[in-house]
Amino acid sequence: MLEMNPAGRVTITMDSDGVAQVRLIRSDKMNALDPDMFAALIAAGSALYDMAGLRAVVLAGEGRSFCAGLDMGSMANSGRHREHPLTERTHGNANMPQQVAMQWRKLPVPVIAAVHGVCFGGGLQIASGADIRVIDPTARLAVMEMKWGLVPDMAGYALWKGTVRDDILRELTYTNREFNGEQAREYGFATMVDPNPVARATAIAAEIANRNPDAQRAAKRLFNRYLEASTDEILMAESIEQQKLMGTRNQIEAVMSQMEKRKATFVD
Repeated sequence: MLEMNPAGRVTITMDSDGVAQVRLIRSDKMNALDPDMFAALIAAGSALYDMAGLRAVVLAGEGRSFCAGLDMGSMANSGRHREHPLTERTHGNANMPQQVAMQWRKLPVPVIAAVHGVCFGGGLQIASGADIRVIDPTARLAVMEMKWGLVPDMAGYALWKGTVRDDILRELTYTNREFNGEQAREYGFATMVDPNPVARATAIAAEIANRNPDAQRAAKRLFNRYLEASTDEILMAESIEQQKLMGTRNQIEAVMSQMEKRKATFVD
């Protein structure tokens, strides 16, 4: 069992099957985002990106909530002394706040967010970075930024494209109306609802961990391209990925384990 605690705001534990449990642990503040939480999330994403044996990630919050969004008090004080302007691309195509949400989409393995309690503003954008979102039906969610005179700017627009209906997203952004987990599924924020989202997310992650990790990573690369790519580009990209997989040790093991009705043993 691997255990990490980046900057004291986030923990990472990984089991023997390669499923990493990532937890926001500022539970006394409903895991609100202060500078230390931002730094810890970036550190966690960096650690996971190159983690040996990683197969899937479950992202959740400790305590009563997933994440209440920005800690407005701490962020107001730190904003005057921002090291980089928001327009500066400090993390590839993103600034630091955007990377906090985008990094889950950029990770090479599938990420499942398990959301309960409050999930507002930046917290909703972080959850939206996951490949799959399991949300408690009683969770409280909101696109909160307009309440503070701001717009969503932690990659929300990029992450919601293709999943959330445009007119619904506009109404939620303009009004900051709260919605629950059942509505989140209807609108496109949730993949599924479950009263025990961590257990459901972990079960999905375990299923993912029992598949060829090379194929999982290839599929995620394709998913990360297909909304922007042309049909010709998609067809070529999937052919390239498939050709690299066919006949490899892990692909053959996937076939043999199914034929022999046993758990597969994959290698990095």
